[in-house]
Parts: sequence; C-alpha cells; structure tokens
Amino acid sequence: MKLRKALLIFTLILIVFSMVFTGCQKKEQTQVGIVLPTKDEPRWIQDQQRFLDALKSAGFSAKVLFSQGDSAKEKANVEALVAEGIKVLIICPQDGTAAASAAELAHKAGVKVISYDRLIRDTDAVDYYVTFDSFQVGAAWGEYLVSQVPAGTKGNNLYLYAGAASDNNSFLFFEGAWSVLQPKIADGTFVVRNSDKAIALKDKANLTRDEMAQIIGQVTTNWNFNDAKSKAEANLTAVDAKAKGTVYICAPNDGTARAIADAFAADKDVKKYYITGQDAEIASIQYIIDGKQSMTVLKDVRILVKDAIDAAIAYLKGSEPPVTKTYNNGKKDVPAKPTPIIIVTQDNVKKEIIDSGYWPADKFTGL
Repeated sequence: MKLRKALLIFTLILIVFSMVFTGCQKKEQTQVGIVLPTKDEPRWIQDQQRFLDALKSAGFSAKVLFSQGDSAKEKANVEALVAEGIKVLIICPQDGTAAASAAELAHKAGVKVISYDRLIRDTDAVDYYVTFDSFQVGAAWGEYLVSQVPAGTKGNNLYLYAGAASDNNSFLFFEGAWSVLQPKIADGTFVVRNSDKAIALKDKANLTRDEMAQIIGQVTTNWNFNDAKSKAEANLTAVDAKAKGTVYICAPNDGTARAIADAFAADKDVKKYYITGQDAEIASIQYIIDGKQSMTVLKDVRILVKDAIDAAIAYLKGSEPPVTKTYNNGKKDVPAKPTPIIIVTQDNVKKEIIDSGYWPADKFTGL
C-alpha cells in the first residue's frame, strides 16, 4: 500500500514537472524567425539589432540567422527556424527565385512568410512584401544625374552599373533608372560607355525583363565592392580619354558606389564625376560630405523594419497588415505597403541624416 502510494506521488510529481517544463518550453519558443542575406554588410547587422530590440519590446521572441550569400544555407536556416516552431518568417532572399523553395517549406508548416526588402519570385508561398519603392529609387538616380547635366549639351559620358541579376530589386532599380535616362540616351544627351546592349536598346522606352537582363549581365556588380571596383577599372581601361573627362555614373548602392568612385577618381583622365547610391551607409555619408559621392537614397530602414514587425505582429494576432500596392512575383500579386524614400546630397545631409537622428554627428567629420 505504501509502495503504491509512493508510486502515485512520484507519478504526480513527474506530471507536474512535465507540465512546468512544457510551459517553459512554450514561453521560450521562437515566434518570429528572421533570415538576412549576410553579416558582412553594415546594413544587415543594423537590421538584426533593430528587429531583435523592437520585437523584444513588443513582447515577442525572435531569432535572426544569416545566409552568407548561400541559398542552400538560407533554406537550412528556414528549416531550423520552422523546427523551432516559428509562426512568422521574415526573409530577405539572397536569390529571389532560389528562395521560393524555402518559402514553400515554411508555408507548408503553416508559417506566414514576409518577403523583406527583396521579393521572393515564382511562388505563391509569399503572404506579404515589405519594401521601399524600388522603381522610384532607380528613377531618383536618373533624375539626379539628368539634373547635373549642363542644359542643351550632348554626348555626356554615362556609365551604368547594376546589382546582382539574382535579385529582383536589381531589375526594379534598373527599370526606374532607365525610365528617366532612356529618353536622354535616345536624344544624345548621354552616351553609354560601358554597355553595347544598352546602346542597342537606347530607343526602346519599355524593356522586357530579358532585355534588362542583357544589360544587367554586362554591368552587374553582384552587390560586391571588389566586383564593382574591378568592373569600373576594366570599363575605364577599355575606353579612351574622350569617354572620360566629366562622367555620370549610375551606381546601384552605397558600397558599390564607393568602390566605383574610387576607381574613377584614380583615373587621371577623369576630371569630374557624379555618382548615385542608396542606403545612406556611414561611409557613404562621409563620402558625400567629402565630395566623393554625389548622392544617396535614404531608405530609412528604421521604418522598413517597423513595417515588417507591424506585419508580423498583425499575423501573430490573427489579423492582416495594411496593403497599398501589389507586386507580381511571376506567380501571384503579393500584397505590400512600400515605404517612402529620401534623396540625400551635400545640401541636405545634416537635416536628413543628423537632425533626423538617423546617424549621430560624432560618426562624421567635416559637417
């Protein structure tokens, strides 16, 4: 009898312990999984901390994993997060098409998939897209370069550069830039110096994706500093002094802009250059202050991160995030809410970067 009673008490203790342990496990379960492309660029490290801080403040658990430019690792990261029981996946794909299988894996597990900054293509397993208006980013580059050209002049030297062909945003950026630059290429205001494909298509306002791919294939930087610098140096080596002098450079982001700017600045036949960028990285803001980069597009990632978090929280609470636009990914029209952009030059750098609190003044010299 005593033995039976002891066994009963022991069993009850085990049940209570199991319930407590299970409760603890549930509390520690990761609710939001975040997969970012690389920890080798400042932008994504900043995003990591912003995501973790904001979600913790909102009372939700999160984990960030990096794919390090590898689509296979990206999928493995998603598998690991799904195994941890996430309810929402926020993913910035390394390769928009390759990431489809990772999104589908998550979707099959009942996870809401938010494509962050870059669109996952060719799958219906994307619930929401958080992005800046990439077309408008490219258009802003074109408008800036056109605004710097002396009125009525012809034959101004234009160099085109693009992001990675595996990134859908590269096409949207290029499409936006082309919408502004193409008429000025067609009428002779600009002469493209580093893409015979762009020259062949100069009279066509609306390019197909395949036509854009042909040009991007020639001018891609792969979002890589070293690739950008090597390509710029090769472009400069391939042309004569007439194709230098004053040049106008459409660069796809701040990291590649600095690399390309360094290459052009080192060429004795380049007398002056105007160059675009995006992301408002600290190093590029310093370049703008120093006159080594002409402009950047500030995509306030604080707002982008907030939009992604708001969408995730909406899903966690059983509701839907706001929608103001859709983007076709080749399989479905993905709901989205594009975040506005800001143009930053020497003229407004203090207002938009320092006074807005985006970066502190002590990060820079010469303000």
